[in-house]
Amino acid sequence: MVVRRAELGLGTAQFGLDYGVSNARGRVPEDEVRQLLDDAACSQVGLIDTAAQYGDAERVLGKSWPFPSPFKVVTKTVRLSEGLDRLEARARRSLQSLGLARAHALLVHSAEDLLGPEGRELWARLQKLKDEGLFQKIGISAYAAEEPVLLARRYKPDLMQLPVSLLDQRLVKDGTLETLAGMGVEIHLRSVFLQGLLFLPRDGLPVGLADAGPRLSRIRRTLAEAGADPMQAALAFALDRPEASAAIVGVTSAAELRAVLAAACAPSPKLDWSALALDHPRALDPRLWASAPPPPARLSTAA
Repeated sequence: MVVRRAELGLGTAQFGLDYGVSNARGRVPEDEVRQLLDDAACSQVGLIDTAAQYGDAERVLGKSWPFPSPFKVVTKTVRLSEGLDRLEARARRSLQSLGLARAHALLVHSAEDLLGPEGRELWARLQKLKDEGLFQKIGISAYAAEEPVLLARRYKPDLMQLPVSLLDQRLVKDGTLETLAGMGVEIHLRSVFLQGLLFLPRDGLPVGLADAGPRLSRIRRTLAEAGADPMQAALAFALDRPEASAAIVGVTSAAELRAVLAAACAPSPKLDWSALALDHPRALDPRLWASAPPPPARLSTAA
């Protein structure tokens, strides 16, 4: 039986920001972005994921697309704190910056914006943009703690982007992905490499994650003993999720993209996936790596 694999997507935070704890190169130069997109267009990469909050990544992409562009493009909103009118105007400007008449999807970048009293009005703005034909789909980018299923039941998004990885299997184990897929939601997996945490040596871990070092070392040792390459295993876990339509990864060079493509094409290793999960809530949420954990947001009855 042939198993359907998720589509490989390319994240672009590194095209506009110095992003990622394992990113030693910093922001990708614009001429290299052009080459990366050309290489991606010639491979199985079918999706580009960006955001208004990724510095000037949208502008860089707009200058760098191969022609004709084969990609489906997903972008995201600015924060609701900037105001509904500004948020809508910025979404329209995203298309201008990208050089596109329309895009595959527009996502609410911060699910927290949907949890308050203006959540319904925010969603209505996205629906308006979809109705105008500017975005084929609208959706939500959420974290595990933001109750993705409740968000989906309330807003009925076309698409949700969620953090799921070999290390972070919470939304698989608790049935969230299966439930969302059963609701007809298109699911994109992000943080597939968890900013490269799986690949960092113990002495290279972010401040505050030292206590996750022993478990990460055991996971890497288990992979080595099974003869599995960590990148290959991480990609196989995400691409083989039956609930997912796409798995998004970030790269900072053509060499990294080639390594990702080679690993994605390799046969999936036979592993006990559940034994490789990292049970460390702080390590699984990059927002908490440099600060104390904030209280979890809850759906407002007024939203």
